[in-house]
Amino acid sequence: MFGLGTTELLIILAVVFFFFGSKKIPELSRGLGRAVRDFKKGLHEPDAIDVTPKKEEKPERKNGINPKP
Repeated sequence: MFGLGTTELLIILAVVFFFFGSKKIPELSRGLGRAVRDFKKGLHEPDAIDVTPKKEEKPERKNGINPKP
């Protein structure tokens, strides 16, 4: 797994635990899980809102004269 052994993973987890503390780690992992879930959900669902700009229809000009509104 990415060339990391058990010892390296334990050291990384210890450093993360040291920096964030025991109360923050569940919040961080929960937020990361939600982010991954929402990202996967967004890949498979169609867009709910169409954000493409609509083309405005311009009135046709006849003989170079603008039509009356």
